[in-house]
Parts: sequence; structure tokens; C-alpha cells
Amino acid sequence: MTETLQIRKREGKKSLKSLREGNEMPAVFYGPKEESTPIAINADTFKKLWKEAGESTVIELKGDGIDKEVLIYDVDIHPVTGEPQHADFYVMEKGKKVTVNIPLEFVGISPAVKELGAILVKVIHEIEIEVLPKDLPQHIDVNIETLKDFESQILAKDITIPESAELITNGDDVIALVNEAQEEGESEEVASIEDIEVEKKGKKEESEEEGASEDSKE
Repeated sequence: MTETLQIRKREGKKSLKSLREGNEMPAVFYGPKEESTPIAINADTFKKLWKEAGESTVIELKGDGIDKEVLIYDVDIHPVTGEPQHADFYVMEKGKKVTVNIPLEFVGISPAVKELGAILVKVIHEIEIEVLPKDLPQHIDVNIETLKDFESQILAKDITIPESAELITNGDDVIALVNEAQEEGESEEVASIEDIEVEKKGKKEESEEEGASEDSKE
């Protein structure tokens, strides 16, 4: 999936303030064989594209004689408004793999959750892969129907990734599992036990200090 974003080169001394007043946003693209090039993009168009496509979608920058396939590498967010105010685009080399973090989407229904009243625990929400740009997915589905009992787990190596992709995340990392639902009052009981253990430990340490003090007097 490729999205297109119209751009223009930033030249001269036009201030960032005047850019933004014209509903444009400053940005830059660069890569292993690309010099850093300042550009301007429509702020509303970028915001919509960033929200819908995320940082794992190939974007085609077009305009002013430029035609580049890129990924959104970094977005600077305004600390007060929360709006994007600058973007970095990474130019990909054709035919070469890129390393990216891909968000996970959990699909299906876990039998352990449905039939045993278990609680689904999503341990990891994205995985890192190395993949050809043409095969870059926007997200990867994780089918939780394999979580049938309390011993079931889904590991990173269990997830289906594109054919050209190589898993960079540790294959033995747990992606999802299920836990038994805690009964009301169980957490308080655990806390009370821990308090008792701490109290016992404190008394033991005090006793040892007193004994050491008596020995020194002798």
C-alpha cells in the first residue's frame, strides 16, 4: 500500500511561521544515498495521512521534480497543541530491505476468555521486521483463537509475516497470553501477606542488631 503526498522544495528564507500561517508544515527527507532536502507539505493532508497510514506505510513524495518512496521516520509534536509541526522522511533504496516496527492487531476470540473467564494479556503491541518496501504491511494480525487454556501463549515466532520479511524481534518473546481473573479481595490479601513478611524481616533485623550490640558490650 502506497500513499502519495504532494510536496514542494523549501528554498530562500521564508520563515517557519509564515509557512505555518499558509497551512504548510516544514519537513525534510534524507537517506543513505540522499542528501537532506528541506520541503514543505500541506499540514492537513499530512495529519490525515499520518493518522490513517502510520509510520509503516510507504509514502510517495511528489512535486518540484521529486519522486521518492519514503517512510515517516520522525514527527515533532507541538508540546501544547499536540499537533505535528515537523516531519522527517526516510528515503528507501529500491530493492533493499528496511527495518521497521509494525503494529499488531489482535483478531478472533480466545476460547480461554470465552469459556474459562480468562483475561487476555497483550504483552507486545508491535514487532520489528526487516522487509522489502513492496511487502511492507500497515499492520500484522495476531489470531488469539490459539489461546485455548491458561498454559497457551503466542510467541513472536508464531506470527505470520510477509514472505520477504525477517523477524528482528526475539522469536521467543511472548506476544499474548491469558491469566485467571483475580477474585475480589485477592490483591488485598497478597498485600497483607507482603506486609507481614516485611514486618517479620524488620523484627529479625532488629533482633540481629540487638544481639550484635550485646556482643560488643561483652
